[in-house]
Amino acid sequence: MNEAVQIEAPPAHPTFAEAIRVWAKIGLLSFGGPAGQIALMHRELVEERRWISESRFLHALNFCMLLPGPEAQQLAIYVGWLLHGTRGGIVAGTLFVLPGFFVILGLSSAYALFQETHWLAAVFFGLKAAVLAIVVEAVIRIGRRGVKTRFAVIVAALAFAALFFFDLPFPLVVLAAGVAGYVATHAQSVERRTMAAAKQALADQPSVIDSNFPDVVSSWGRAVRVFGVWAALWVAPFVVIGAMLGFDNVYTAIGLFFSKMAVVTFGGAYAVLAYVAQQAVETYHWLRPGEMLDGLALAETTPGPLVLVLSFVGFMAAFRAPLGLDPLWTGILGAMLATWVTFIPCFLWIFLGAPYVETVRNNRALSGALAAISAAVTGVILNLALWFGLHILFAEVSRHVAGPLSMPLPVWQTFQPAALLLTLLAVLMLFKLKRGIVTTLVVCAGAGWLISSF
Repeated sequence: MNEAVQIEAPPAHPTFAEAIRVWAKIGLLSFGGPAGQIALMHRELVEERRWISESRFLHALNFCMLLPGPEAQQLAIYVGWLLHGTRGGIVAGTLFVLPGFFVILGLSSAYALFQETHWLAAVFFGLKAAVLAIVVEAVIRIGRRGVKTRFAVIVAALAFAALFFFDLPFPLVVLAAGVAGYVATHAQSVERRTMAAAKQALADQPSVIDSNFPDVVSSWGRAVRVFGVWAALWVAPFVVIGAMLGFDNVYTAIGLFFSKMAVVTFGGAYAVLAYVAQQAVETYHWLRPGEMLDGLALAETTPGPLVLVLSFVGFMAAFRAPLGLDPLWTGILGAMLATWVTFIPCFLWIFLGAPYVETVRNNRALSGALAAISAAVTGVILNLALWFGLHILFAEVSRHVAGPLSMPLPVWQTFQPAALLLTLLAVLMLFKLKRGIVTTLVVCAGAGWLISSF
């Protein structure tokens, strides 16, 4: 009898110390990109501990999908904030990033010092092929979660077509998806909306944060304070750089470029990759052609958001412009700066917007807009999967432009059979043998080295 009562009652609110341990665990185990990270948080927070209900978790996720930057880290900040206020959000977001940052820092150092060796190039050839299989898996897993209705399928397909065939800006695609979701949900009858809400409420288990959890009351005064504090933290590195080195240097360029990325890069690392690669290689000359894929392969081997690949770019940019200092230390400072201006805005978006998003949980039309954005992001990741496939399987890729049509096309004579074999190996490891991402990357790296030896 007592056991039955416990099942029907929500668990006790976790202490702050308990939350720190769980967020540290999530940060250390968050491999697999946004799909794997969100699945990990869902298992830990919704299923096992019941710290947040299914509907509240998905509501927060849909808002984070709408924001620029890594949605998984922003989701951690959001849930941490719901549980323990601002300090909870800071701890959750920081622990989600910190382990991966230290790993990517070490890997970037090794890459900068030893990348000219033949064996390392061969290893990264294998890693790139494995990344393609990982991205394909991400499309499938995210699609299963965010594309469950006919309308969502249409939104995802249109988002993919807009990006791949017409090269439209991602913010425009997201805005159109949100408007379509709002209109479609608003057009539903009251009965259908009520039935959908009741069905979702029935599926929720009693949780610490559920429909009975009190909403956070916000105000204009709080919003101004939040904006002032986090905006000041955002620009603080520029003040320090200007005072010590002036503003005409690589650090200012890194800070400004990645600050811009933090504002305009919707869809996380997958969506930003192509643009950053183009700018870093062609405009700023921070990277050589192909090194962005090397950086993503490094980020895939680390816990934390895949957008940590930007820390790799910041490291390489500063490493190659040492300003009279030791290149390794300037690289570390460049990585720290890129990481700071990439992730500090995430705290700003959540602490500023989450209280208002919480107040519209029962607005079905706005919730429908957020759900449509989740479907559009699936199309974004599918677009990246094809982009990866073309650049990994073919040594050269051109762009075909005809009127409004603008799409990448491979140079067929540059097909690389070895890359295809390594990709198939990664697919076998992930889908058939059910091996983890880290195991798959290690095996493909070894296979790439073996293939290059013959």
